Amino acid sequence: MRYSVIALSVAAALAISAALAQPVHAPAPPTSGTPNPPILIQHGHIYSLGAAGTLADGDVLIENGKIAAVGSSLPAPPGATVINAQGKPVTPGLMASYTQLGIEEIEEVAETNDSRADQDIDAAAFDVTDAINPNSTLIPIARIAGVTRALTAPVMGSGVFYGQAAVIHLGQGPDLVVKHAAGVLVSLGPIGENRERVRRPDTWAKFRETMDDAREYWAQRARYHQPGGARDQRSNRIDLDALGPVIQGQEPLIVHAERASDIREAVAYGQAQKIRMIILGGQEAWMVTKELAEAHVPVIIDAELNLPDYFADIGATLKNATRLDAAGVTVLFMPQSDDPSQYARTLAQIAGNAVANGMPWDHALAAITRNPAQAWGIADSYGTLDPGKDADVVIWDGDPLNLSAPTSVFIKGIDMPLVSRQTLLRDRYRDLKRKYPPFSYR
Repeated sequence: MRYSVIALSVAAALAISAALAQPVHAPAPPTSGTPNPPILIQHGHIYSLGAAGTLADGDVLIENGKIAAVGSSLPAPPGATVINAQGKPVTPGLMASYTQLGIEEIEEVAETNDSRADQDIDAAAFDVTDAINPNSTLIPIARIAGVTRALTAPVMGSGVFYGQAAVIHLGQGPDLVVKHAAGVLVSLGPIGENRERVRRPDTWAKFRETMDDAREYWAQRARYHQPGGARDQRSNRIDLDALGPVIQGQEPLIVHAERASDIREAVAYGQAQKIRMIILGGQEAWMVTKELAEAHVPVIIDAELNLPDYFADIGATLKNATRLDAAGVTVLFMPQSDDPSQYARTLAQIAGNAVANGMPWDHALAAITRNPAQAWGIADSYGTLDPGKDADVVIWDGDPLNLSAPTSVFIKGIDMPLVSRQTLLRDRYRDLKRKYPPFSYR
């Protein structure tokens, strides 16, 4: 359990935002038709998580935004920018598997928060891609911590279905969306704001009815609008449309559940209905490792949570990730769960804490790179340092899972500035000895 003291008021936050009028942007793309110059990273400790394995003294060649080669003593192409990593760790860019990056700026300021549908309705059709803001000030904060991809998803209200998630990259805009409709979020236990009003039997009745409606609707969707077409479903048509990829097994159902019995029942339903499923939260998932492993259901967890907040997660433990991983369950890490957008920068720290509690180091790194790439269906372009994949590459000044920071971050082959609004404010005001600062600095 964590307790956060937020001393910054909304007014102060807006004042800081106004202090720097221009948003923090990635570098401008090259002129149309002009290819990016090659980049050769030499003499790095390469953690490829792919075919090349781990190289104590290796190179990574980036060409046209893609990884062209990984190996030792690679020749530099003509005109290449050569970076000597000097033995520092080189990894794929990190991916945060549950955030509201791009759809939430300040949680308590409604005009900056598009993370939730009407709290009193079910909204499988609520699509976060309609609201993603590439100029969000939270994106550079995560990016300079090595996070290059994220699952952006709605937060929970009082219903059962909360909407559709999307995969985004944290690089150059204006379109950050890598994958639309990456999964539909649902809660199958009294979790979040619905815990006081909704009981499990009511939740499951509503869930089953909506899923049955979706199956019936898709079986006759072509005839739905024809005269005499069946319209027996009580669920909204747009929600049934959104559930199509889920019932057809194309995209996962992201099930927010903490209690072991809720997780077990969800996994059984998924297997019976042949639905791909990913568990979100899962503080008691370590009690259900056999079922999760046999059903190949990944689990997204915050590895820093160690004490229960409610009776639904009374079995919370810092050993959760270690026990899941040891049982063969695919583990994905989310940032600090009390505000995963503001704390997306803590992703490597979350993985490091799992290592401190027994999870193998390379498995923890995979939980924020390769594992999410596979779970969210983008492994063909991201997740490992393999030729042909997008060049999301990070060079670190030390162990990336142990209080280190990036010295270079590349997203799709673009060298990103290690700058955020906070670093600009720091640099603007750090010289306190200036006798006559400009008026706006006083």
